[in-house]
Order: sequence, then structure tokens, then C-alpha cells
Amino acid sequence: MPTTAPAAPPVRGLHHFAWRCRDSEETRRFYEDLLGLPLAHVIKSDHVPSTGEYCPYVHIFFRMRDGSYIAFFDLGDDIAALPSPNTPAWVNHIALRVDSLADLLAAKTRLEGAGVEVLGVTDHHIIESIYFFDPNGLRVELTTPTVPQAEMEAHALRARADLDAWTARKAGLRAAKGSPNA
Repeated sequence: MPTTAPAAPPVRGLHHFAWRCRDSEETRRFYEDLLGLPLAHVIKSDHVPSTGEYCPYVHIFFRMRDGSYIAFFDLGDDIAALPSPNTPAWVNHIALRVDSLADLLAAKTRLEGAGVEVLGVTDHHIIESIYFFDPNGLRVELTTPTVPQAEMEAHALRARADLDAWTARKAGLRAAKGSPNA
């Protein structure tokens, strides 16, 4: 008799995104003082709760207005996370939402005034964004929606077909290159 997997429980939103930082105070200054995200929680431990391994660390959490967090681990060795050698620098990033284009432009002015190099404003047809790197080399995007929710819902109705079309195109590209994954 076939069994069916239980339904996936609803995922309600992001709790936190965690990244390694070189220095927790430098990271605090950037996220709290410059971006305005309050430091909300600090965990200090000598052992990793999930594995039990010895690794002294501090885990710092910055709260966003929706109740989610961006968090960082300082392992005490002044080393930042290394970028992926097989991935362009623009790919891996975290995107944080602001309420309006005016807020996006104000953030850009504030960041540039603090000496942070900012790319954009970039128009992505559904959002506008700026990009910059934090002190740890993490690419951060600040973005604001620019289309009505109804347009986003229309995109959602086409999302699976769009992905299927990309998957077919990718298979064709791999086949043309003679890739073993074709």
C-alpha cells in the first residue's frame, strides 16, 4: 500500500540569515550604526550546540522591522568568510527590503557618505536596488518593490513554466557543449 509523505509545515518567514564575520564590533558598527538595524541578541559559547565541537564564538543578531534577523558568527580569529572560487561575486548576496525609492536613495547617500562603494540604483523591472559589500565581504542588496502586488501575483502564476523553460534551455546548452550532465 503506497504511503504519502505528510504535508510540508508552513514556513512563516525568515528567522535569521547567518554569516561569518571577521570582527563582531566592526560588524555591529556597520549593521547597527550605519544601516540602523539594532543589535538584539548575543550568544557567547565555547561549544557548538548542534555538534558539540569546541569552537569559542560569539553569535550576534540584528533585528529587522519585520521581526527577522541578520546574524553573524565571530570565531575570534579575525578571518572573514572566503568568497566561493567558482561563483561570481555578484551572485551570493542577501537582499533586504526598504519601503520606498526615497528610502533607497537615502540609504545610498548615507552609505556613500560613510565611504561605502555603492552600485546602483539598478532597475530590475519589479524592484529597484543598490548593492554594496559589508566589512566581511558579504554582498548586500537594499531593494524596494516598484510594481503592484497584482503584477507579482501574475509573475507567480508563470513561475513554474518559466523555470521549466530555463531547465530545458540549460539542458540544450550542456548538450551543445558536450557536458557529461546533459
